[in-house]
Amino acid sequence: MRQHLLLALLLLGFTRSQAQVPAPDQFLGYTLGTQFTPHYKVVDYFKAVAAAAKNVKVEQYGATYEGRPLITAIVASPENFSRLEEIRQHSQDISYARNAGSATQPVIVWLSYNVHGNEAVSTEAAMKTLYELVNNSNAQTKNWLRNTVVILDPCLNPDGRERYVNFYNANRSLQPDVNRYSREHNEPWPGGRPNHYYFDLNRDWAWQTQRESQQRVTIYNRWMPQVHVDFHEQEIEAPYYFAPAAEPFHDAITPWQREVQVMIGKNNARYFDEQGWLYFTKERFDLFYPSYGDTYPMYNGAIGMTYEQGGSGRAGVAVLKRDGDTLTLTDRIAHHLTTGLSTIEVASQQADRIMKEYVRYFDAAKKEPQGGYKSYVIKAAGNTEKLNTLADLLRKNNIAFGYGAQATTASGFNYFTGKTENFSVEKEDLVINAYQPRSNMLRVLFEPVSRLTDSVTYDITAWALPYVYGLPAYALKQPLTPAADSPVIRNNTPLAIQRPYAYLAQWNSIRDVKFLAALLKRGVKVRFTETPFTSGNKSFPAGTLIITRTGNTATGDAFDGLVTSTANRFKISLDAVTTGFVDKGTDFGSDKIRFIKSPKIVLIAGDNVSSLGLGEIWHFFEQQLDYPVTVVNERNFGAVNWDQTDVLILADGDYKFIDEKASSERLRDWISSGGKLIALESAAAQIAGTDWGMKLKKDEDEKDGPAKLPAETTYDALKPYANRERESVKQFIPGAIYKVQLDTTHPLAFGYPGTYYTLKQDNRLYEFMEGGGWNVGVLKKDAYLSGFVGTATRNRLKDGLLFGAKDIGNGSLVVLADDLLFRSFWENGKLMFSNAVFLVNQ
Repeated sequence: MRQHLLLALLLLGFTRSQAQVPAPDQFLGYTLGTQFTPHYKVVDYFKAVAAAAKNVKVEQYGATYEGRPLITAIVASPENFSRLEEIRQHSQDISYARNAGSATQPVIVWLSYNVHGNEAVSTEAAMKTLYELVNNSNAQTKNWLRNTVVILDPCLNPDGRERYVNFYNANRSLQPDVNRYSREHNEPWPGGRPNHYYFDLNRDWAWQTQRESQQRVTIYNRWMPQVHVDFHEQEIEAPYYFAPAAEPFHDAITPWQREVQVMIGKNNARYFDEQGWLYFTKERFDLFYPSYGDTYPMYNGAIGMTYEQGGSGRAGVAVLKRDGDTLTLTDRIAHHLTTGLSTIEVASQQADRIMKEYVRYFDAAKKEPQGGYKSYVIKAAGNTEKLNTLADLLRKNNIAFGYGAQATTASGFNYFTGKTENFSVEKEDLVINAYQPRSNMLRVLFEPVSRLTDSVTYDITAWALPYVYGLPAYALKQPLTPAADSPVIRNNTPLAIQRPYAYLAQWNSIRDVKFLAALLKRGVKVRFTETPFTSGNKSFPAGTLIITRTGNTATGDAFDGLVTSTANRFKISLDAVTTGFVDKGTDFGSDKIRFIKSPKIVLIAGDNVSSLGLGEIWHFFEQQLDYPVTVVNERNFGAVNWDQTDVLILADGDYKFIDEKASSERLRDWISSGGKLIALESAAAQIAGTDWGMKLKKDEDEKDGPAKLPAETTYDALKPYANRERESVKQFIPGAIYKVQLDTTHPLAFGYPGTYYTLKQDNRLYEFMEGGGWNVGVLKKDAYLSGFVGTATRNRLKDGLLFGAKDIGNGSLVVLADDLLFRSFWENGKLMFSNAVFLVNQ
């Protein structure tokens, strides 16, 4: 109540003097660092500062899934504050290499806090940083603001932060318990790190699958800052980390970006040295994967950096370290405050240089793009929905593109064959010319193979968008000028046939799945064909949806309008036929035409389940398909109404009920009675440990029993301790792309060509299934395409099963060894996951 009263008094205009700006302690009613601040109080504090100060503007740029506001505070000198829009527009103009004019404008420094919700110190530090920027007695910050504009985003992940703060404030002792085994240092599942849908928002900058990311990157790209810092925390024992970053650096990062990182790092070190604080640089946190809060700005011309304080969710307000020291929240705030202000200081000192290099960056990107490829052609291949989805991603990242100007022949690197080939450029093909301001981001997202300067990296090492979307594509060494951006829209045209026997819809994209889901929710009965057929001189592949009038009499006269209006909503092209008698193939009354039951789906959550894996599935059903899914905690597994459950999904995780004999037998009985179990990643590996008819593939040397001693002594085991990280990467696969051969006659692969491109993140491979098992997606020899794979793992990943289905009684087990929904950006896997849910065993 006190805080709201103070805010009201300030808004009434008692004074707008800088001297009256409230310090955090004064406003909050407690000393900063003695407890964690709820998000609404943080927002109130920022508004109070903006109401009291003449040079602060608070803007709400969005809201989270749970409705919490996302805000920024813009701080500038009075002179620059009066022309903020001019400064913003000028910065954006530079980023488009247009009307750059004078480079002597303020540097825009953007400070992002708390993208991981339980790394909660950074939001506390954001309040202190804001105060110091407007504190009238702080002569340093007043001087820095003469040529910098500072934007603070105090909390990128309010939902995750509140999950953590509510836990901690409810479970802490009156006096902080420093023992890390106490309950205040042990969050319950899923923890506060992810957002509402358990996504890691620090891996979502480029893909923008989450609401928070979409809104944040939109406003970020309106300002296009020159310096961006992402504040984090790491394990309790770790000293503070700041730039310069570790290898591997992507070679799209310029020497001047590296140079400024070093300048800032040395300035941070100067302040830390004065206080005797420990820190490290050039280790662990690399600059490669394009969707971090440091790399995304880097690939967009800024100086991007990650700062990591020791502590994270385990630290609480105070925690005892192994060396006997106590790490306090107050300490952690001081460290983040110091590096934030130090960064602004260097930006101010180097303002002219930074702005000149920023102008040069985009000018060079437009006139002399890096890399060997100067244009890219992505073909629709009968799937304009996927092409349009890719086009949307390019727009979100301000990458210019168009379409084939005219039918012509070109030569380029074929992503799918790995060879340089001649091909035809059609009018519907998406064409991207690298001679554009965002050519570096374009290069990073599309290069077939990224050059790694160091194999020890922090995330996946391959993400080329043609593989992600499963679209044929070519990289050209010469520029290709596209036609104007005119999106290809697939839509149904008015049907000449009135009251047809059946409607037909293709099945090869997520839009088709959304159409099916919407029909099922409305009670419309839908079938699909297991075999290709021809009707009316038109060919229809396996998987085609068939919506017959027969069986849908309950909808009455509304049937036609319901089907066509739903098709219009999803831009689905419908065919209408007057008969169930086909020209070639199976008639609509055949048992090869399968009825799609509207499935009731259960998804299991729990302490040993990957929150990220579960969140991907939860988000897919709720936010993409708009189809109901019941999420059940594993401890309530026995309470599930199995008679009302059709599909059970096990995300990446370890499940007690599979290892317990009684519950495992009950689960198998449910499958035998017609249920369907879909097991992903480590859950599939756990199933392989049962006697259900699938097994993990063993290495060749494991098949012959215990390893035999060598005939003579060798020194292979004598490896230097200093090389331990290099030795460990022999088993390492942080994320590489493999080509999967598909059996397209099985429903699990309907809608695909003969291949699928998977993101492999482990060395698991399964033996080919026999006796009622269907090996739908397999790795053969030479299946590797892109990304880092350790030598031992690379030798292992061949001649085995990744995706398959096994008949168990009247039901089925579906095995998905890899993550088809990875971070929700791996678009090409979503259809196969949908096939598993809606088509397999129907």
